[in-house]
Amino acid sequence: MINLPDFVFSLVMGCLMSLSITFVTTLARLGVTDGFFGVWLEVWLVAYPVAVICILIYKPWAGKLTAKLLEKMK
Repeated sequence: MINLPDFVFSLVMGCLMSLSITFVTTLARLGVTDGFFGVWLEVWLVAYPVAVICILIYKPWAGKLTAKLLEKMK
C-alpha cells in the first residue's frame, strides 16, 4: 500500500520533472512559436501521469540502488 508522504512526493516531483523536461524538449523541437504553450500543455498532460506512475514504481528500487552504490563508495 502506498503511504501518503510517498504519494504526495510523487505528485510534486512528477509535476516538477515533467514540466521541466517537456518544456525543454518542446522548446528544442518547436522553438518559440505561436501556439508553443498550447503544444507544451498537451505534451505535459500526457507526461505528468506517466512521471507520477514511474516515480511510484521506481522510488523504492532507486532508493535501494542508491544505498548500495553509496555503501560501495565508502
